[in-house]
Amino acid sequence: MRLTKDFKETVRARARRDRQFREAFLSEATDYFLAGDVETGKAVLCDYVHATVGFDELARATKKSPESLMRMLGPMGNPQATNLFAILHYLQQKDKI
Repeated sequence: MRLTKDFKETVRARARRDRQFREAFLSEATDYFLAGDVETGKAVLCDYVHATVGFDELARATKKSPESLMRMLGPMGNPQATNLFAILHYLQQKDKI
């Protein structure tokens, strides 16, 4: 099911104002990865990035291009563990989670 623009904007607005929501959002992505559901983990992590820091800021922090990061977290992406951990580390540090 595709997310509507209104839904994405609602999630983005909530993520910007609610720290507990951001923590739960990032925790959900991590939980999917740890449970072995990489596809869902990538999708949730991609949504988290869109709702919070954006791919441009994440690219500067990880020294990867925004396009490369989007591909990694896309449906056909296959991020290396080092890249995935770098992304998660930055996001956790950014929000002090």
